Amino acid sequence: PDNDNWRLRVGSRLASQRRDTARRFNWRYPTTSVCGYVMSSLNNTEIHTAVHDLLHNAGQRYTDKRRAIIDILIQAGKPMVITDMLGKARHMPQSTLYRNLLVLEDASAVVRVVTNAESGCYELAEHLMGHHHHMVCSKCGVVRDVVVPEGLEHELDKALEKVARREGFSIDRHQLDLIGRCKNCK
Repeated sequence: PDNDNWRLRVGSRLASQRRDTARRFNWRYPTTSVCGYVMSSLNNTEIHTAVHDLLHNAGQRYTDKRRAIIDILIQAGKPMVITDMLGKARHMPQSTLYRNLLVLEDASAVVRVVTNAESGCYELAEHLMGHHHHMVCSKCGVVRDVVVPEGLEHELDKALEKVARREGFSIDRHQLDLIGRCKNCK
């Protein structure tokens, strides 16, 4: 059950695909592993190459519109709501943006971040930008990326494995979203 201040989400329909992407492509891109998660140090060109590979393997093309969406997310460096993305991609109709985001999400290039915002909030996938968590304001909907120190991440992994084992569940990855109020909404 959700608590007013926090919620923990474990797994997703594409979790194992996202986690294994680095292994599938034999990452010819620089990466390091921290607590079992691929931490990326890709530059913009390498991100575009990786997205091209992901789309190709999903049977999709890397069109100019999809490239523009990835550029917007790279420049933002944080989760973006659809309305903000539309402001940056003035030439792109909203329906085209949604359609292309769904293709990019199915190819594991972007992920949808759950917020209280009416429109979706998207960011580049972890294997492109590195493992992190989110703080989500329950009042204004702002999403902030948070990188947990390695020691705490390891302790979190151990605790979640213990809970999962007790329930007969196998964890592919974890995602922690802290729900509360940002400093502007307190």
